[in-house]
Amino acid sequence: MQEHAATQAAEAAQKGFNAGEVIIGHVSNGTEHPLIHLPPVFGIDMSVTKHVFMLWLVATVTFVVLTVIVRRFVASKRLVPVGAENGLEIIVEFIRDGVALPNVGRKWLMTWTPLLLTFFFFILGANAIGLLPIFDVLGLLDHYFIHSPEHSFLKNLIHGSSTATGNFNVTAGLAVISFVAIVIAGSKAHGFFKHWANLKPGHHWANWLLVPLEFTSMLVRPFALTMRLAANMTGGHIAILAILSFIFIFAEAYSPGLGMVIGVPSTILSTLVSGLEIIVVLVQAYVFTLLTAVFIGMAIHAHH
Repeated sequence: MQEHAATQAAEAAQKGFNAGEVIIGHVSNGTEHPLIHLPPVFGIDMSVTKHVFMLWLVATVTFVVLTVIVRRFVASKRLVPVGAENGLEIIVEFIRDGVALPNVGRKWLMTWTPLLLTFFFFILGANAIGLLPIFDVLGLLDHYFIHSPEHSFLKNLIHGSSTATGNFNVTAGLAVISFVAIVIAGSKAHGFFKHWANLKPGHHWANWLLVPLEFTSMLVRPFALTMRLAANMTGGHIAILAILSFIFIFAEAYSPGLGMVIGVPSTILSTLVSGLEIIVVLVQAYVFTLLTAVFIGMAIHAHH
């Protein structure tokens, strides 16, 4: 075992620092390091990867935290919320009155506000947890103290990104839910067949061209939701890792002293980008929720 580890270390030293490999390894789903091996179904690997684990974790934490806050407020029988209860009320009222109401209208407000709140809190939680260096700390603890086996659960958990919303499969799943909600909203408001008939903008001579364009536009919406969220969440992590990689690149190419010198501006710049990521976390959760509300409102108020 020691000889194998020494051989791997020698090979790694010979190869040198590979910035691309480090970045891709950090932001990828880590499918080569599944946490739980499951047999394939119809040729699809059903093993639990790190991003699947993060989905479960975010859903559980979001449900537990919100449930505890709401139940504590109900049990207290206070008329005015305080602390976390007050913060939750502000967010709920903002999504209800500032996002849902202007788009879906008062008639359908309580029908679609719960879905929009679910989108917002889940995406916000998934985005935010990706900013916390939880698994990096676990990696350090494992390296210096735990020394877990190579293919253990902990060792596999360290590989890959912790931002589930940076995975296009995850954002595509959220976009599909949004697309289904749009169809249901239009069908509830106008009837199933009338909803699809609304793609035709009246008796117009160019309907043969407009109807395919409208149908294509409807299919493009979930694709836009998918790409926007995943690309923004992945791009920030890539930028931070690329900036920090300059330290090791210059240290290896020239001298360790130059790497230390480059490390000062690289660290400062990466810290500033991390601060910008905090804003991106909030904005992307809001944008996905807002666009879903807009698309649902367009299906409901098709005559506008």
